[in-house]
Amino acid sequence: MLRSYRLSTYRAGGVVARIGRRPVGLDGRVRVPLVLLSACNPGGRRMPDGWNRQAMRRLDEAMRGIPRVEGEGRLGRWSEPLVLAALAPARGIVLARRFRQNAVVVLQPRRPARLLLLAAPRRSRE
Repeated sequence: MLRSYRLSTYRAGGVVARIGRRPVGLDGRVRVPLVLLSACNPGGRRMPDGWNRQAMRRLDEAMRGIPRVEGEGRLGRWSEPLVLAALAPARGIVLARRFRQNAVVVLQPRRPARLLLLAAPRRSRE
């Protein structure tokens, strides 16, 4: 799965990014980090299209007031919708965990795109 994230191409709002490479189309005037995230296919498990559409609607509602554009992550014939949002990576991680995602991609001007893997929550021992 990690290999898939690293080989994927992420596109949103004229920005094209690949992990470890500087994003193309990221305006140099951007001063805040941008986060790419999705609500689809939680935990890397394929879900039905209708379920994924509903999850993306819930993500959109959760991001009300946050500047964002729609996009997609693609590897070969596989694609998944995502959003590119202007928010701190920590807040993106909170949202991604809420939607049970494995990772987010962080973009900053003049820096390579970074993949932030989210650690699975530890289970308490009872």
